[in-house]
This record gives sequence, C-alpha cells and structure tokens, in this order.
Amino acid sequence: MTAEAATEVAIPTPRGPIAGLLVRPPAATWLYVFGHGAGAGMRHPFMTAIAGALAARSIATLRWEQPAMTAGRRRPDPPPVVEELARAACVHARATFPELRLCAGGKSMGGRMTSQAMAKESMAGIEALAFLGFPLHPAGAPATERARHLAAVTVPMLFVQGSRDALAEPSLLRPVLAALPTAQLIELEGADHGLAVAKRAGIDPIAVAADAIARFLAALPAGSAPAAPPAPRDS
Repeated sequence: MTAEAATEVAIPTPRGPIAGLLVRPPAATWLYVFGHGAGAGMRHPFMTAIAGALAARSIATLRWEQPAMTAGRRRPDPPPVVEELARAACVHARATFPELRLCAGGKSMGGRMTSQAMAKESMAGIEALAFLGFPLHPAGAPATERARHLAAVTVPMLFVQGSRDALAEPSLLRPVLAALPTAQLIELEGADHGLAVAKRAGIDPIAVAADAIARFLAALPAGSAPAAPPAPRDS
C-alpha cells in the first residue's frame, strides 16, 4: 500500500493557531490525535513513520506541534501550555471530523501532557489514549509520581514501551499499569525510549507499535466516548 500524503492544517487554540499534519486513508474509521516528544517536532522520522504505518492500517492521524518546535527553539513549551494545546487539538478533531472515532496521546511528552489534560477534565469524543514511550521519570531519576494522574483517566489506555526505556524502568512501570483497570501494556524487548531496537533483533518496532494500536482500537466497543459537558443555562 502506498503511503498517504500528509496535509498541512492549522489547529485553532486559545493561544492562536498551531501547525498540524493530517493523514487520512479512505477507509479510516478512527483518528489518532497525537503530539510529539520534547526533543523533536511532528516531522521527526519517528512521527512520520508512525503516521504512515497507521495509514496502512486504515487509521487516520492528526499530528500537532508545539509552537516552540515550529519556531525552531530547543526547549519545548511549558507543560501547562502543552496540556492546553493537546486539549485544543482534540477539540478541533472532534469538531472537524465528527464521523471518525477519536483516540489521543502521542510520543513521550506529547502523550503525557494529553493524559494530564484528560485526567483533569475528560475530553468529549476521546474514546481512548495511546502512548508511544510514556515518560514515567527523567533519565537516571527513577520515580512514579508522573503516573499518579493516570488513575483519574477513565477511558482505555494503551502503553507501547521499550524494555530498555531509560525514562520508564519496566520494574516501576509494570506495577503502576497493572493497578489501572483501563491500562494495557505492550513491551518491545530491547527497545529504548524511542522504540528503536538493534538490527539483530529482527523486528520492525514501528510495525509492532502500529499493529498494537490497530488491535487496541479494533477491540473497543462503539459508543464509549465521554459525552460533551452540558451547555450552561441562561439565567
């Protein structure tokens, strides 16, 4: 199957429009709204490869980019800003593609900020979250505080993680996720935080991750999205 072309889109947010890339294969019924990590933007080869692999599995994707990355700055935008952008991207996806079911998340920081936004206030229309390398802790500082908010997320969650992830030691992540009734873990043996593996491993981690997301979404029953909050009444 040939790769679907990405279309540049402008995503409205309370801070002004941000850059996005839409890939929509003809038979798609799901749209994955996903953000990038702290070290690279939405055009990073990993992000492009995931979007292409999901398109080959008839899953549309909407990538969104932090303004800091679009401007070429080295440091990402502050976490509260990224949370706001993640929510805005999901709101835009629901308004623009009401015919598609929605999953959100992303790579590393993009995924974590999306989950924090979802934990604070469920986003209407988002039926699931999928993470590609959830950053449980900084490198060299193992801890689990970054996962505390996940208990407040009520939609199904998929975690695709590397067994050699320096930002999520498996011995810490596994029990955290095991305690969450909505969480599933797919672990790639030998993969690092970027899901990269040695050539001798003989696997395509992008394909494994895309297959995991496709199976995860295919198993979700219809009608499981949170409803929109009621509109305020006129006084």
